[in-house]
Amino acid sequence: MSDVPVFQPGGYRYIKAVFQYSGGVAALPGYEVERARFMQPLPMTEAFAAVEAHLKSLGRPTAAFAACELRSPAPFTDQGFFEFNKIYVSTLARWGIYTEGDPLLNPVARTNVCPMYDKPAGPSLYAFSYTVPAPGSKRGTFVIAGGGDARESGPSYRERIVRVGDTSPEGLREKASFVIAEMERRMSLLGFGWKDAVTTQIYTVQNVGHLIGELLAARGAAEGGVVWYYARPPVVDLEFEMDVRGAAREIVL
Repeated sequence: MSDVPVFQPGGYRYIKAVFQYSGGVAALPGYEVERARFMQPLPMTEAFAAVEAHLKSLGRPTAAFAACELRSPAPFTDQGFFEFNKIYVSTLARWGIYTEGDPLLNPVARTNVCPMYDKPAGPSLYAFSYTVPAPGSKRGTFVIAGGGDARESGPSYRERIVRVGDTSPEGLREKASFVIAEMERRMSLLGFGWKDAVTTQIYTVQNVGHLIGELLAARGAAEGGVVWYYARPPVVDLEFEMDVRGAAREIVL
């Protein structure tokens, strides 16, 4: 499938998206995805050094870096988000993962959200996922990148947002339904569904408790529960974001 090229050096497939991140990753046969979380988010420079050290300890190349979960102090403007992303991908370029101008773009999946409380001083890394050899693995493993309540096409984020500025119960239902459908689309592209999900995460500061049963549990999206982070999506005026994963193992560093 043209939207799911292979990043062979990393041992995973990915959904083509934009220069700063992919729509999701899935381990190739013979590999599994693992996830590591820091006890506390680390500033980007310190975090990237810790990622390098962890991968080296496993005998894995930096190209095995497949997904990351970032934390930022506050939502960005469109231009601020673009400038941050340019800095972020410079490390991926150094690691041999991203090449500017490459038509296949960036293979690394990403979530970037802004906690309402205990905000980091600057952009930080909370968790990351990577591939490891697993010759006998019988279960496919994957990470779907964070997706918010904005359509793909449009001149600015604000003009792409579903029911922009509407946080009524009906507005939130439409926003959440849109994001859930996008999670399902991305999982389907990689050959997965809710039955394969180990962890479902939502990010919002709005009251969406009334939607969890109706929109998530009822479709089998909450078998392992739902992790709710009280955080905002990374761009001003976005209100609801999700990501989904089916990792083989998860550790805390």
